[in-house]
Amino acid sequence: MDFKDKVAVVTGGAQGIGLCIAQEFRKAGARVCVIDRQPGDHFVGDISDKLVLEKFASEVVARFGRVDFLINNALPLMKGIDECSYEDFQYALSVGVTAPFYLAKLFAPHFAEGAAIVNISSSRDRMSQPQTESYTAAKGGIAALTHALAVSFAGKVRVNSISPGWIDTGFKVYEGPDAVQQPAGRVGNPLDIANMVLYLCSDKAGFITGENICIDGGMTRLMIYHGDNGWSLGSE
Repeated sequence: MDFKDKVAVVTGGAQGIGLCIAQEFRKAGARVCVIDRQPGDHFVGDISDKLVLEKFASEVVARFGRVDFLINNALPLMKGIDECSYEDFQYALSVGVTAPFYLAKLFAPHFAEGAAIVNISSSRDRMSQPQTESYTAAKGGIAALTHALAVSFAGKVRVNSISPGWIDTGFKVYEGPDAVQQPAGRVGNPLDIANMVLYLCSDKAGFITGENICIDGGMTRLMIYHGDNGWSLGSE
């Protein structure tokens, strides 16, 4: 896919899945604007802060004049009901839902023809582990925000989301139960997500909008019982 001179904005793009997405866009010729809390050669800031979002958006528009692709990838806080405070929960929603909404609003007048937004949700939008409420709520929220934005931006910007399953950001290769419990036979890696992001931003996905695509190796489709598919219930 050729994205020569396209402008891609990636939140949380300094590490993990976001870094891989940014790198793949650059390889395809895009000019990439990253915002992340991590220090580095990018816009450094906390996207839970309204003023930070406004400053970042202003700098992107001043530099490039338009936005072709917005990738809302930044990772919300994960805390559960036992330890998550009101402030923690609000922070997770600010990063995971409010910031993607506000960036879409800020860039709305500047989206180029054929623009696309891709939101990174999670398979936790449909399944949970104990003590993950803040993260799970944020990921469910951005999945719902996706189809709302797709309708509001109809005819101007396509909006889709991706729900990754187990993705090892270090590209570790797993064997044994961790691998065989997944119908694809392995744990995912960031390229599995980045490849879909670029596809959804391409003209090849021109008839896809409002969708949430789960990329989890089939894990959420597998009904497992004790002793099946390399999985057993421990005593903990």
